[in-house]
Amino acid sequence: MCVLARLCTIFLLTLLPLTVAAGEFKIGLMCPLTGKWASEGQDMKNIVSLLVEKANASGGVGGNTISLVVEDDAGDPRTAALAAQKLASSGVLAVIGTYGSAVTEASQNILDEAELVQIGTGSTSVRLTEKGLQRFFRTCPRDDAQGSYAGAALVKGGYKAVALLHDNSSYAKGLAEETRSALNTAGVKVVFYDALTPGERDYTAILTKLKAAKPDIIFFTGYYPETGMLLRQKKEMGWNDVAMMGGDASNHQDLVKIAGPEASVGYFFISPPLPQDMDTSEAKAFLEAYKSKYKTVPVSVWAILAGDAFKAIEGALASGAHTPDAIAAWLKQLKGMPGLSGTLGFDAKGDRVGEFYRVYMVDDKGDFVLQPK
Repeated sequence: MCVLARLCTIFLLTLLPLTVAAGEFKIGLMCPLTGKWASEGQDMKNIVSLLVEKANASGGVGGNTISLVVEDDAGDPRTAALAAQKLASSGVLAVIGTYGSAVTEASQNILDEAELVQIGTGSTSVRLTEKGLQRFFRTCPRDDAQGSYAGAALVKGGYKAVALLHDNSSYAKGLAEETRSALNTAGVKVVFYDALTPGERDYTAILTKLKAAKPDIIFFTGYYPETGMLLRQKKEMGWNDVAMMGGDASNHQDLVKIAGPEASVGYFFISPPLPQDMDTSEAKAFLEAYKSKYKTVPVSVWAILAGDAFKAIEGALASGAHTPDAIAAWLKQLKGMPGLSGTLGFDAKGDRVGEFYRVYMVDDKGDFVLQPK
């Protein structure tokens, strides 16, 4: 090869890294786009898609675009296992999701064996982070944290006879057990403890049993579809003198549609706050972008927590953590990062750190009103 040709080759090789197309980071999202929690899943998809679009419009991460791979888990453990297998073979670095502790648990081992990061968003069962999985995190608090807060709220409210009702799901039963423990410690009497069957249309039998127990308040720890049915049928029975409260799975505006505005008035629940109830610059900017694109506001906190999961992954990628193990290591040292629902940070187990719970009450317009601390 002549000297001139050799020099041209060297010159072209030095230019090569500058002309190669930017890379791509694939992020997975597993959410219930069908089934009874489909509205939760659609909000999760909308929010994460919006954040991906914003990141790419700003040049991506280090010049790399982000692509989102979405799989429907239908709110069902079997479907979630299949969704996790698809995501595990799709080339993603991390998976966001999902909603429902039992649904998330069905995907955990699959994603862990694939050595992928997973960030649960609506999966509060204590045992999910007690397994020692090094790449599992969650942006929602645990049932024991919520149970302690619920117990404290009931004690503060002066209730002396509490009825605890759950639906036998990992989330609801775990929250009921943690709340019962907190109430026992505080010396508050639990006069009823039982489960209903989710998905039924008639709960008058369980409501009749509840009424016979003569509680001061009913704490149903399950999800918003059953909560709405209970509120509606409780009103139809004429049982209006006993309050009813819920956990964070009640934080969805469809609850009012199911129960009806009149039956919903005075119902209250504990939950992490929605962006519209926060005054941080991150929450305000996100809310404006969401309203501009979707012409509404988020109706559920769980979709917001999916957005927080994306923000955490984006932060890890921006720091130079470009493998699942590097992302996991970065997340475990994360503390105080601004998020959509508050500051983001994780402990060694992968649990989110910080206090997030607040009390919401439904007013006579059917709106969820954040109560003073």
